[in-house]
Amino acid sequence: MSGAVSSAAIENYKFQRYIVALSGIILTVKFSAWLLTGSVAIFTDALESIVNVAAGAIGLYALFLSTKPRDFDHPYGHGRAEFISATVEGSMISIAGVMIIFEAVRNILDPNEIPNLEIGMLLILATAVANYTVGAMAIRKGKKNRSQALVASGKHIQSDAYSSFGIILGLVILVVVTSMGYAYYWIDGAIALIFGAIILTTGVFVVKRSMEGIMDKVDIQLLTDIVTTLTENRRDKWIDIHNLKMVKYGSTIHIDMHLTMPWYITVREQREEVCMIISLIRDKYGETTELSVTCDPCRDFSCRSCKCECNERKEEFKELLEWNIKNLSENAQHGKVCGNVNE
Repeated sequence: MSGAVSSAAIENYKFQRYIVALSGIILTVKFSAWLLTGSVAIFTDALESIVNVAAGAIGLYALFLSTKPRDFDHPYGHGRAEFISATVEGSMISIAGVMIIFEAVRNILDPNEIPNLEIGMLLILATAVANYTVGAMAIRKGKKNRSQALVASGKHIQSDAYSSFGIILGLVILVVVTSMGYAYYWIDGAIALIFGAIILTTGVFVVKRSMEGIMDKVDIQLLTDIVTTLTENRRDKWIDIHNLKMVKYGSTIHIDMHLTMPWYITVREQREEVCMIISLIRDKYGETTELSVTCDPCRDFSCRSCKCECNERKEEFKELLEWNIKNLSENAQHGKVCGNVNE
């Protein structure tokens, strides 16, 4: 069994390579800043960058797997690897947050004078700007290409930027205060403590989102868009859609649905209608979108919602069934339980 690999998945993988390379450069710059200043706050920022490099490598491997087409052993593709990667990255972000909080508290309790502060601040500022910019690009590209791993990488390196900005803020305040003659060297630790808490919160959020993906939680916005697309292109023979299910693995969307059509149309006509739905969805969401459509015949109570001409009508047409997330997702034809065949 083979399947197509989307250009989006390949694009995500290539972008992640840049992220890993950037993380290595930034790690070097931050440790250089720490060696120049001896600042505990800068040291904690450098420690977080070690996590960034490791997490970036994990994300790169996950995106590499997601570029592989589906095969016999993985009939639904390899996209779920992105959720696992995002979980690991989120865990690493959380660990980095805890480490920063620990080091910040220790710095508050045992502050030390910081030499070469101006040079260290400039180096950290440069890394913060680079991280935030690349992180924003990664999040934007990840959302566009529906890549949880790339979004997690973007959030991770942006969390590193927030930490760096927090440390810079603390060092600026420290410079101002010490220039006034006060030896309040614990200030940088206090600011780092605040941003450590922010980073920890970010990590927990990333883990939560990735766990939801592993458990196949519905993407409400995407499902709403799919229902809107079906509604806007509705045909008379599409009397009802129910038992609509959707799961997203990487850049691939898997959709299952039951389609109610007039009982008298041929199998060939059914196939034509199904192909129309498949083309409609793929034109909007990409060729890697996979659909499984089960055709159901109409029943006596379908007449009131069917506009097709028919000599077997039990009652006149009244109005089309409203299509929304709730009724399309239910396992009930026209809102009636499918097992109740005597309706």
